[in-house]
Amino acid sequence: MSERNTIVRKAYALVGRLASHYDGMMQNESLLGRLAIRFLWQLDGEKYAAFLRQAFQGLSKDFVGDLLEIPVGTGALSLPYYKDMNASSITCMDYSEEMLARARKYGNELGLHAIHFQQGDVSALPFENDSFDCVLSIDGLHAFPQKESALTEIHRVLQRGGTFTGCCYVRGENAITDRFIKCFCAPCGFFTPPFDTESSLEEKLKGLYSEVTMTSVGSFAGFLCKK
Repeated sequence: MSERNTIVRKAYALVGRLASHYDGMMQNESLLGRLAIRFLWQLDGEKYAAFLRQAFQGLSKDFVGDLLEIPVGTGALSLPYYKDMNASSITCMDYSEEMLARARKYGNELGLHAIHFQQGDVSALPFENDSFDCVLSIDGLHAFPQKESALTEIHRVLQRGGTFTGCCYVRGENAITDRFIKCFCAPCGFFTPPFDTESSLEEKLKGLYSEVTMTSVGSFAGFLCKK
């Protein structure tokens, strides 16, 4: 394991142990979470609602098929979204065992017993080619240490005509968020440089997919790609 991967693994192990605080931020519910959303991520008010719409723009609640979410993290945002997808086969994967344990516990609390939780590395996915109708990645691309391999692997396991969708941090949109990423998230291992701009991310995705639609909310770019 590389030194950078070790740093990332330790960072997300810590997040797993502090899951309630992390979830409070992701769901914009706790006091500290709301302050972080407002001042560090600059997503206060309607912008947070727009961020959520962007995150799930490519996955309707009546989706039927094989879905891979990577990384699932603690499942704070996505698991409640899956409650009505009873006809779908859903695999939730994360590199961090601690994050995955929290997601599995939360899934059980929500009664989502049919979801398959699996530890794995996005740069070497343990699935056959063309395995999924949709791959969802919310706030994942900016964290992956091996971004090019991750994008290639996601494309490989997606069926022709399938959808890759989600969102991620992009640099150059907000000075406050960029400084927070540079001074805290990257040194601590939560995010892994180099970071794309919205235009560089769009260029990479267009090199892989036949259709690419980009959106933007604050420092987060949303993507909806068709293979």
